[in-house]
Amino acid sequence: MKAKEIRQKYLEFFESKGHSIIQTASLIPENDSSVLFTTAGMHPLVSYLMGEKHPAGNRLVNSQKCVRTGDIEEVGDTTHHTFFEMLGNWSLGDPEAPDGIGAGYFKKESLEWSWEFLTSPKWLDLDLQRFAVSVFAGDKDASFDEESYQIWLDLGISKKKIAKLPKSANWWGPIGETGPCGPDSEIFYWVGDIDKIPESFNDDNDLWVEIWNNVFMEYNKSKVEKKGKYEYIKLAQKNVDTGMGLERITSVMQGLDDDYQTELWQNQISKIEELSGKKYLENNPKPMVTNSSKMNGQVGQKKEMRIIADHMKTATFIMADERGLTPTNTDQGYIIRRLIRRAIRYGKQLGIGKELWTKEIAEIVINDYKDIYPELEKNQDFIFEQLDKEEIQFSKTLEKGLRELEKGTDPFLLFTTYGFPIEMTQELAKEKGIKVNTKDFEKKMKKHQELSRTASVGKFKGGLVDNSEQTIKLHTTAHLLLSALRKVLGEGVQQKGSNITPERLRFDFSYDKKMTDEEKAEVENLVNKAIKKDMSVICEEISLDEAKKAGAVGAFESKYGERVKVYKIADGDGIFSYEICGGPHINRTGELGKFKITKEQSSSAGVRRIKAIIE
Repeated sequence: MKAKEIRQKYLEFFESKGHSIIQTASLIPENDSSVLFTTAGMHPLVSYLMGEKHPAGNRLVNSQKCVRTGDIEEVGDTTHHTFFEMLGNWSLGDPEAPDGIGAGYFKKESLEWSWEFLTSPKWLDLDLQRFAVSVFAGDKDASFDEESYQIWLDLGISKKKIAKLPKSANWWGPIGETGPCGPDSEIFYWVGDIDKIPESFNDDNDLWVEIWNNVFMEYNKSKVEKKGKYEYIKLAQKNVDTGMGLERITSVMQGLDDDYQTELWQNQISKIEELSGKKYLENNPKPMVTNSSKMNGQVGQKKEMRIIADHMKTATFIMADERGLTPTNTDQGYIIRRLIRRAIRYGKQLGIGKELWTKEIAEIVINDYKDIYPELEKNQDFIFEQLDKEEIQFSKTLEKGLRELEKGTDPFLLFTTYGFPIEMTQELAKEKGIKVNTKDFEKKMKKHQELSRTASVGKFKGGLVDNSEQTIKLHTTAHLLLSALRKVLGEGVQQKGSNITPERLRFDFSYDKKMTDEEKAEVENLVNKAIKKDMSVICEEISLDEAKKAGAVGAFESKYGERVKVYKIADGDGIFSYEICGGPHINRTGELGKFKITKEQSSSAGVRRIKAIIE
């Protein structure tokens, strides 16, 4: 079964269970200072999981584009990817219902539906004897998840195939120090020889592959005042959040133990083979039903080609976003640059000598996914232009790095400053007759990776969403700012991204030249007038078509025609702002202080950035 069919079946299955199909969110989180990219299907839904009402209802399903770059060095094996699609379904509980669930559902339905989708002949029809599951074992904070355990027994899973695991393996959240969290139940599938399936299950055997995770948010972790300890209290609102990686389940369905041998990657791999003159494998892939998953006997250029294919797919998807991101030295732009340059480096190691070749890989990605994600084809010229620029720039950087190597510069500095991998440094050094201390490099690299991971975790722990009073105020201010910019600079101005903390608002918008002092003053004046008028902020729930016809500003990528929230800021003199948004917002503009632009600068080509505060 192909990935396209699996994706469609998943959506159809949960739609038949009363779920609304919602659009995939942007890869660039809105109004979220804690992460650079959308990292999971639940990421865009955090505010709804915390109580905000979703216009599509209590039961939701989609396939979400995701990017995770925290373990970028691990890409190159059979399963790690920086870009992936997460198939997810959610139940948003009702805190006012006696059971905290209301029109949603909880453990019984979630686990039974997962099992039905995976095993029913009508859906995926996977082999029953290859399954095992895990549940939360319980500890001093929360009890053993006996309900999930019993549900699995009732579904026919033997006791020996149900592992009771601790928090480290079977607990989700909270996102920050405190907040909603709960036990999860993971579903595993044996990808080794069918004759070698272990009698009992534990999760330390790589041949047991996790394919689906059901998270049950039923606790709130809160800090106990004065004692400096935490307690776990049952939530009034009980949510379900599940996730299944499309790439992994596609491999399972096709009997492969290497994600990169599915159609999601093979066209890219073929193009890389053509460009390099090398082969990914020297013999055919082995189906998992009769052979070991390790494929140790196979030789070829697997690692290098996987890295190139993965990184070029991720960079292409990020640059296809409507926010117009480009390779830079900061934030998301830095990740794009790192991915492209890492792909180029491995291309050189494969012997790709053609100039400006990365766009040929991007073109494959666009053709493979354009029917599902039309923004790829829409922004194709922009993507190609950025790739060509980055290849040319990196070629110059390589020349500078080579000169530094000849001067005797520390190879680790070549890595951090110029993006040289130790392999490339060693090759160049060998050509020049220069010795490289590999052990010293590896020691410094290990420390560098530890610091990078710590920084990444710290950023994530900041919280996916900050619903503090000041942040909500600045969120509403962002709506006023966009409207004012469109009035002063023209209706061609579009929001390209925002980053909001309790201290300030950072707002990116499409405009091709620096704003004059007069224009900035006029924008400030319009926003402050709207604040002074104490306009009402009203939320409407209407269909996407109705929002378009009414002139609402916002993203219109949806293919499913779901209902959306539109926030109207208006008074007796008329509407000042009318924008599609998930919220939350204040009730009246008079709650805001004085608006002030602190800085206006370039963000990337054709995109300007404003930093502002309310005093």
